[in-house]
Amino acid sequence: METRITEEWDKVFPKSEKVNHRKVTFKNHFGIMLVADMYEPKQYEGKLPAIAVSGPYGAVKEQSSGLYAQEMAERGFLSIAFDPSFTGESSGEPRYMTSPDINVEDFQSAVDYLSNLENVDSEKIGIIGICGWGGMALQTACIDTRIKATIVSTMYDMSRVAGNGYFDEQDNEEARYNQRVSINKQRTEDYKNGSYALAGGVVDPLPEDAPQFVKDYYAYYKTERGYHPRSLNSNNGWAIQSNTSMMNTRLFRYSSEIRNAVMIVHGENAHSCYMGKDAYNNMIKDSKYTNNKELVIVPNATHCDLYDQKDKIPFDKIESFLKENLK
Repeated sequence: METRITEEWDKVFPKSEKVNHRKVTFKNHFGIMLVADMYEPKQYEGKLPAIAVSGPYGAVKEQSSGLYAQEMAERGFLSIAFDPSFTGESSGEPRYMTSPDINVEDFQSAVDYLSNLENVDSEKIGIIGICGWGGMALQTACIDTRIKATIVSTMYDMSRVAGNGYFDEQDNEEARYNQRVSINKQRTEDYKNGSYALAGGVVDPLPEDAPQFVKDYYAYYKTERGYHPRSLNSNNGWAIQSNTSMMNTRLFRYSSEIRNAVMIVHGENAHSCYMGKDAYNNMIKDSKYTNNKELVIVPNATHCDLYDQKDKIPFDKIESFLKENLK
């Protein structure tokens, strides 16, 4: 698939005059071309530390990940925000698919790319994952020793949600079986129709009795605050059958073996906070490498506050953590 790469500024956040911006591309080892926005400090000397950013799950680089990347460039890092495979301006067919293996490879291919830039210090590379891509960032840190520091912000463990439902309310055999039946029926229909049915975009119109976290998603993805025409969550969502592999997977099996630095950041009032706390506890349990692991709970912050509310995203803490561990 050939995707037209947009050259004009079409982000949901203002362009900074403190950084240079341009589009870049690189391939992952599945041959999928990823498109990224690069943010580079206008003034610097020597080789730069570098950061790859992605997320939230179902978002595009013109939304939260781009805001994070631009902010980190203002603070002295060469940063890229990339669209995952099958989404946004990146290639990959069929569209709007997800895979825990390919999602991890996307982060690793971003590290491949950054490691080979002439103005980047390949020994000073970190990653930032937001929402579901926070979970993918942590999973990538389990396997890629080139990543010296990982920031996991307002994370979802997508494998846990796929297999157990929200708040683990469907963590039983019968619920999982019924979901398998539903997904496999959808596979049959998709094959028959020659197309992939989509679901999972933020509900619109918003029901009055929607849970608060769904209202928070609506306030970000469906309004001028964060709406983007290429965003899955702003529109019709993922291919329904894309959850096939995710619900049969469990992430973070080897997170206690991560030797490099990890900071998990979550909002105190986030509906997803239990996933961040559990991921942190699982990571440090029986681990020999706890001295460079940190859990930051942001007071009075919700899940979506850490998408774009710069007065709540602890950028100072993130910066100091990265600079301490990328040296």
